[in-house]
Amino acid sequence: MSEYLHVAMVTLLALALFFWMGVRVGSARQRHAVTAPATTGHPEFERHFRVQANTLEGLVLFLPALWLFAIYVNEPIAAGLGGVWIIGRIMYMMSYVKDPAKRGPGFGIQALATLVLLLSGLGWVAWLMVAALLQHS
Repeated sequence: MSEYLHVAMVTLLALALFFWMGVRVGSARQRHAVTAPATTGHPEFERHFRVQANTLEGLVLFLPALWLFAIYVNEPIAAGLGGVWIIGRIMYMMSYVKDPAKRGPGFGIQALATLVLLLSGLGWVAWLMVAALLQHS
């Protein structure tokens, strides 16, 4: 089952990044005395919290798109696009925490990677479905 090792590694790295973001949220919570279950308080804590929440929202779209692209289109390209997504998310995290107004480039990079995975996967799967229908008629 080594066919999808690259995408498996990207998946694990994306999840490790999300875990790291959670650690950063916890650290900011402690540093700024924001007690659970509060999600507001010190602005730096709130930025860390939003980065993690936004990343969770993005993972819901990114991970299925990554795997479907890998299965139906191309596994090495999927892994490469996944790597781009991770880099974009790191850029997003670092810039958002420093100055939310400067989060755009990181967000744009990861959004573009997700969009390519999603639309290419969708297009290819639709094409395969049409080809199967035509073959059976």
